[in-house]
Amino acid sequence: MDFSLNDHQKLIRDTVRQFMEAEVRSFVKEWEKAEKFPSEAIKKLGEMGCCGMLVPEEWGGPGLDTVSYALMLEEVARVFTAMSTVLGVTNSAVQAPLLLFGTAAQKKKYLRRMATGETLGAFCLTEPAAGSDAAGIQARAVRVGDCYKLNGTKTWVTNGNAAGVLIVFAKTDPSAGGKGISAFLVEPGFSGFRVGRHEDKMGQRSSPSVEILLNDCMVPVENRLGEEGQGLKIALSALDGGRIGIAAQAVGLAQGALEETVKYAKQRKAFGKNIGEFQAIQWMIADMQTEIEAARGLTHYAAWLKDAHPTKTGASASKAKLYASEMVNRVVFKAVQAHGAVGYSRETDVERMYRDARVITIYEGTSEVQRMIIARELLGTPEKQSVATS
Repeated sequence: MDFSLNDHQKLIRDTVRQFMEAEVRSFVKEWEKAEKFPSEAIKKLGEMGCCGMLVPEEWGGPGLDTVSYALMLEEVARVFTAMSTVLGVTNSAVQAPLLLFGTAAQKKKYLRRMATGETLGAFCLTEPAAGSDAAGIQARAVRVGDCYKLNGTKTWVTNGNAAGVLIVFAKTDPSAGGKGISAFLVEPGFSGFRVGRHEDKMGQRSSPSVEILLNDCMVPVENRLGEEGQGLKIALSALDGGRIGIAAQAVGLAQGALEETVKYAKQRKAFGKNIGEFQAIQWMIADMQTEIEAARGLTHYAAWLKDAHPTKTGASASKAKLYASEMVNRVVFKAVQAHGAVGYSRETDVERMYRDARVITIYEGTSEVQRMIIARELLGTPEKQSVATS
């Protein structure tokens, strides 16, 4: 088995790392405190191809592999996790289903602009009373001539106030349950579309999570994504890549926390020597590094599998997401602990990392949902129509 990265993958990793260090790191505290959306930095990453990494060249993207995509997210999350969430949603949750189910006209209109970073995408499935159980959404879409009239409320919409196109899921046939859900490409300028309240979040405060209000929102028929009733299938199709992206984000964030801890352990003195000389700190660092490498292996394998055997990705993506998301929470806990009282201060990066990590076991499918998917594959039981989203 060959676990090495090829030269192009190494170049992508190193280029994004250099950009994040030179263009982003010095602004992270300021942006996070002000809840500033890092639009200019994201635009520059878009010019580098990071906003549409998996999009084929014919639609304006670089057409790269999923391992390269994971490496990009790792490097972004290592410095500023909120930015990696913005990039992950537009790449995985929006562009991937548009590639699979979109018409040529839809791809031409929306995909090119997203692939170059000119605009971002958002994914609107979760509702106040429907999260993991996607079939329980209440939003309605009724055909009226050459349009659909959408009504409902979507919550926790990442990029919702910054996106140029949003995939919105609504029921065209409420009596059919999950099989009655359809998907629509909605622009913020459509009549009846409004951005509601912004979530006041614990972490990732520069990645906006907003409420989307649909009040007789008129969507042209040509903006339906796929056929009527394909909505849940479309939503599920986005999740394998999305979960791999979240796993990569977790690995990158954990790597950043480890690096901060190693640096602090070499500088901080107690009882006449650097704290890195104490076995307690050494064991923390050793455990952190070992868990990160394990999570990186699961993540890169799932990314490789998605390209080599796309139909076999499901459980591998869930394993990567499950382990990496829980791993990063253990790692940032140790990072704060190793920093002592200063780790509890807003002046340190590890304090922000601690807050940023908590949601990773929740969005794109909770840890409990991932365990259900993994167990179903092992037990051979049918997968029910439940899904968790960001």
